[in-house]
Amino acid sequence: MAEKSPDFGFVATGIGSVPFLDVEGTCREIIRLFPHMPFWPQFVKRSYLEDMSVQYSEGFPLLEVNPDKRSLTITHSGDRESELVNFYERFFSGDLESFAISDAHAPGLYTLMTSLNEMKSDQSHYIKGQTVGPITFTSGILGLDGRPVIHDPELSEAFVRGLAIKALWQVRMLEESGRRPVIFLDEPSLSGFGSAFSSMGRQDVVDKLQMMISYLKDHSDCLVGIHCCGNTDWSMILAARPDIINFDAFEFIEHFLLYLDGVTAFLEEGGTIAWGIVPTSGFTGDESEKDLLKMVRDGIKRIEKGGVSPQTVAERSIFTPSCGMGSMTRVDASSAMGLLARLQAESFG
Repeated sequence: MAEKSPDFGFVATGIGSVPFLDVEGTCREIIRLFPHMPFWPQFVKRSYLEDMSVQYSEGFPLLEVNPDKRSLTITHSGDRESELVNFYERFFSGDLESFAISDAHAPGLYTLMTSLNEMKSDQSHYIKGQTVGPITFTSGILGLDGRPVIHDPELSEAFVRGLAIKALWQVRMLEESGRRPVIFLDEPSLSGFGSAFSSMGRQDVVDKLQMMISYLKDHSDCLVGIHCCGNTDWSMILAARPDIINFDAFEFIEHFLLYLDGVTAFLEEGGTIAWGIVPTSGFTGDESEKDLLKMVRDGIKRIEKGGVSPQTVAERSIFTPSCGMGSMTRVDASSAMGLLARLQAESFG
């Protein structure tokens, strides 16, 4: 967790995915709407290379991309031992460039950086990036035995380390903007944690999250958040000690606040809540700033009863959409981004 808590004051930013195809135009609009914390967009309808896991797979051992299924699998042809040796040689030597995300996989990243420079935006704030989280990544790839790689200790550890150093490469690139990087670990798979079909152990989840968070904090000044857009065991997320926790406040604020003791302790220790208050699934366009802000205010009143002042909560709060916008229509996504920007302008100010 950050040594000195930043004063966010309900700045707004995005999760990542968008339904648009105009890369340059989208990046410029993001900078205009979210000047304090622009995010680089993932153009998931442009190419399968921008799918959540595929986008971050370059430089990893034993992986091959299946374009038809837009997925990753373990290759049958690779030499496991030699590929892992090569991977760890690059990892332990700190060879960041061998874990770079290419322009083909993330044009939004490169274009946002160029646009920030061309538009001469204020460099005194933040810039947000994101990566697939270690649980979602390792549980979404099947090994040669047909089981998710998360159950293969050797491979899953390598992949978590790979995600960590790839995220560090991203941090170094984002630092070139002159802003402080914020990196979210996107963990939709944790929405199922604790259900009958979840075979993940709680401590295994915490250990994998902490491995990435600790690596990034030990090697940079970035802030690290965890994004989960469904119900989960929030005490488990809190135990991983991120700087920021991002949840779907539109649908699950009551569930999140069932963990009130943990949430208040998190805030008192300097943590930040990212309120995913603008809905993405089921967005109607009828949502109003007034109604959404009331939901957040009501949540803050609950937290105040736990002993944290509204001012402190405001300082340690960010607004986001409830999830990525990639599945929305372009019209709805544009409306949702505008609503999010207005919330930033109108909230508690």
